[in-house]
Amino acid sequence: MIHYREYYPALDELELADGFFEGWPQHPDKTTHRKILKNSFKSIVAIDDETSQIVAFVNIISDGVLSAYIPLLEVIPAYREQGIGSELMRLAIQKLNDFYMIDLLCDEKIVGFYEKHGLTQASAMMRRNYKKQTGQ
Repeated sequence: MIHYREYYPALDELELADGFFEGWPQHPDKTTHRKILKNSFKSIVAIDDETSQIVAFVNIISDGVLSAYIPLLEVIPAYREQGIGSELMRLAIQKLNDFYMIDLLCDEKIVGFYEKHGLTQASAMMRRNYKKQTGQ
């Protein structure tokens, strides 16, 4: 069974499952991944009760007043197509219900997923420094 928690220090004891950041040419290691969860405005994780592992997460960066940005929503491959990503988005949006804006960037192929959660497609600008993709 999967349960969902807002990340807090006691969850440091849980292992991060293998398989996050699939398809990234370079990706954060588990130490850096843990920092992402801890240092975000909010992070929500999906925990597999049988393995006691974190198998999915969404993190939120915010000014705490008007705006929030969702940089990452990750579900490891073995847990996809079970509604876990949808539940994480539902919980994230619920936590941000009183904010003026919730923004994120995504690949074209998953626009429909986010539209189902009430987000609207818009133009965006971005810059990527792939030399720093590992977070180090």
